[in-house]
Amino acid sequence: MGGRVVVGGEALVDLVPVDGAHHGDPALRPLAPRLGGGPFNTAVGLGRLGVPTSMLTRLSTDPFGDALVARLEANGVDTSLLQRGPEPTTLAVVTLDAAGAARYAFHVAGSADRLVADPGALPGDTVALAVGTLSLVLEPGASRYAALAEREAARGRLVSLDPNLRPGLTDDTATVIARLDAIAAVAGLVKLSDEDAERWGRTPSDLLDAGAGAVVLTRGSSGLAAHTRGGGVVEVPADSVGPLVDTIGAGDSVHAALLAWLAGRDALARDAVAGLDADAWTEGLGVAARAAAWTVSRAGAEPPWRHELDGASRPRQQ
Repeated sequence: MGGRVVVGGEALVDLVPVDGAHHGDPALRPLAPRLGGGPFNTAVGLGRLGVPTSMLTRLSTDPFGDALVARLEANGVDTSLLQRGPEPTTLAVVTLDAAGAARYAFHVAGSADRLVADPGALPGDTVALAVGTLSLVLEPGASRYAALAEREAARGRLVSLDPNLRPGLTDDTATVIARLDAIAAVAGLVKLSDEDAERWGRTPSDLLDAGAGAVVLTRGSSGLAAHTRGGGVVEVPADSVGPLVDTIGAGDSVHAALLAWLAGRDALARDAVAGLDADAWTEGLGVAARAAAWTVSRAGAEPPWRHELDGASRPRQQ
């Protein structure tokens, strides 16, 4: 696969409920740390699918930060763009509902990832920049990632946007929405959930009209839909490779799988994405749906490896 994908955004620790006694109160269920964050999970997913990938973020020098670096490297992700600092690692406390859907409460004050600095010129072989989730909400890093995305789009690189409008993270929603609008206008690909579209107040048609090359909407058990310039609206059902365990990282796996699929078609370019027809999008969405199915079949954000996505092997706990 030619060219590098740079993924910019937060890397954090999810505190995830584990099975066991909770003294009759679900709020007291034991929690276990899991490494995550939307961009971090996307980078890991790309690495597992064999796409040359670099992670751009700022990580703490605490043990959690060391563990995040180690996981990136273990999954083939280049860490030369990482920045380190003494600030704490962002924490996300996860609760799961009866259906396994995840909800998050974030501890972000003064954390390392929101203090990322402008990296300057990206590696010369970079063809795409993926940005998104909390890193586009929390300042001062949010403005730096937004400026980077607009700059790289102007240089002809594909920008892929994954917005995430978590309630309660900011009181200045209007500024966040304006920031997302500006990135979407230059993005070759926007991947978002139906919940994020509702919070953003933008339909896929709105985003296409604003300039996005294509918009992929994740709809949970209802599957995926691509709103495109070259193929109209294309829908595929959700896939399943095993019982649903939890939904942590499912959307990130979709993002990684779509970018890997585009890389395999040598289509990591804005015009190439905009020109894909309905048959191509049916194939790409099918790949992404299978990637999400693998992820939800095991605990935590564990995206599939290439041999899993391509083969008929069954889920295994990581």
